[in-house]
Amino acid sequence: MTTNRIKNIVSKLLSDNYYILKKLTFDYLMTDGRWVTQEREVYDRGDGAGILLYNIEKQTIILTKQFRMPTYINDNADGFLVEICAGMLDKDNPEACIIRETEEEVGYRIKEVKKVYEAYSSPGVMTEKMYFFIGAYTDDMKVSHGGGLESEHEDIEVLELPFSDAVKMLKNGEIHDTRTIVLLQYAIIHELLKDGH
Repeated sequence: MTTNRIKNIVSKLLSDNYYILKKLTFDYLMTDGRWVTQEREVYDRGDGAGILLYNIEKQTIILTKQFRMPTYINDNADGFLVEICAGMLDKDNPEACIIRETEEEVGYRIKEVKKVYEAYSSPGVMTEKMYFFIGAYTDDMKVSHGGGLESEHEDIEVLELPFSDAVKMLKNGEIHDTRTIVLLQYAIIHELLKDGH
């Protein structure tokens, strides 16, 4: 989809050290009919996928806990966040990505997932689109202890907890990750498990 409200886009690479940071200058047609020149810094780290894993029989979910430096420097005292299992898309599709990430991060080999949302993570500055999934797991799907990839220096704690506890954590403000909040609220709204209210 294109728009005729943007023209003369000029892109300047600021960094490609890990992901890509660009400065974009462009002309934008205001609602009142004036053309104005605007500048934006845009960070391209690719797209991601995340999943809420749930067990109907045990009424549990699986979350992760890991250190996040950006939160540590912005008011998160120890830098650790409780999150859904998530990862960046490689050259695969979102479904294949989240199935792979589930095994790497939490040690469960799942075969089926259901996409429930796709949304931009932080559209004012990032290109990233997140694909949100839910997926049922059972104990017999456990193939390893998880924890992430050694090659990527991942150090992920796997948390299996009653859904009711996760809902309490959500209500008490103990969960600070937007992706996790979105999927927990999805589970509550759609009554995926008991004790969601």
